[in-house]
Amino acid sequence: MTDGDFTFSSADRVALLELARASIRAGLEGDEARVRAADYPAALQAPRASFVTLNVAAQLRGCIGTLEAHQPLVLDVAQNAFAAAFRDPRFPALGRDEFARIEIHISVLSVPEPVPVASEADLLARLRPGVDGLIIEEGYRRGTFLPAVWESLPEPSEFLRHLKRKAGLPADYWSAGIRIRRYTVESIS
Repeated sequence: MTDGDFTFSSADRVALLELARASIRAGLEGDEARVRAADYPAALQAPRASFVTLNVAAQLRGCIGTLEAHQPLVLDVAQNAFAAAFRDPRFPALGRDEFARIEIHISVLSVPEPVPVASEADLLARLRPGVDGLIIEEGYRRGTFLPAVWESLPEPSEFLRHLKRKAGLPADYWSAGIRIRRYTVESIS
């Protein structure tokens, strides 16, 4: 993370990855993982927002997360891992045959901060490719891209156009009512 408000030890990272895998394993057995935040180090008990991304053979297989911290990180990761495996509407539920091949990636988000901008050109000039995760909101429409999306959309204008489409807005849409927030992530894989 670039905001310096937290970092995770190697043991914390391993614990989060093991927790995500255990949550998915429980789902394959028709159950949900039982997680007690008090059983984990303080850094993992703090309220944090996270996304869990699953890949099989380098292809996206599920990605679910939260943008706002509302519960201990360990609970957020367990729930998002389960949801990425079994509730991502873009994919069928993860099968037992895929479990051994999944790659788990956890993104722990900083607190999203408003980005006041006067125009789309102003926003494009202020974006930090490869660093910023971005949330765009207009009325009830909202979309986000994690910083990892910069790998496939490295040009700020294309990144923004695709994000607007994800939010259900036209690619060339702009209004004074658009709200932009950005965040960084600590990546764990």
